[in-house]
Amino acid sequence: MVPITSLLVPIVLAAVIVFIASSVIHMMLPFHKNDLKRLPKEAEVLDALRQFNLPPGDYGAPLPNSAADMKAPEYVAKRTKGPVAFLTVLPSGPPSMGTNLALWFVYSIVVNVFAGYIAGRALGPGAHYLSVFRFVGASAFMGYSLGLMQISIWWGRNWGMTVRTMIDGLLYALLTAGVFGWLWPR
Repeated sequence: MVPITSLLVPIVLAAVIVFIASSVIHMMLPFHKNDLKRLPKEAEVLDALRQFNLPPGDYGAPLPNSAADMKAPEYVAKRTKGPVAFLTVLPSGPPSMGTNLALWFVYSIVVNVFAGYIAGRALGPGAHYLSVFRFVGASAFMGYSLGLMQISIWWGRNWGMTVRTMIDGLLYALLTAGVFGWLWPR
């Protein structure tokens, strides 16, 4: 076994590398260019929503009050008539990426801690690079990617966006696995 404290350098270095890689993917490459579609008549839709002064949060419409209400004729009629929507409202104003970037870095640290923990329990000091790569890579991929499918399955998120983001997660997992394999305690 390898204690998690022995893995602090690969945990942090892999998070830094993932942070840089994700910045390149999202700021310099067109890979995610088509993740979202523009609303038809965007100005009119935003004007209509603006009058409600919605606080930031997640909304669904139509939204039943209970599981039993999902079978009520009124709810079924609303759903059949459409549209059916899930809406995330963010705070108004210019975008501020500082908090999001900090949270992304912390998230990467958390994924790396779990990947390191799993590999550290399965492998000892001096483990072969490829063994470390496999354990860390599979664990990091789970952390960066697998939970994304739930959003497409249950919330109707565009599968193309989900798959592209999972490909990002695969790249992040491979980079993380490479760093851990390289810096694994001897």
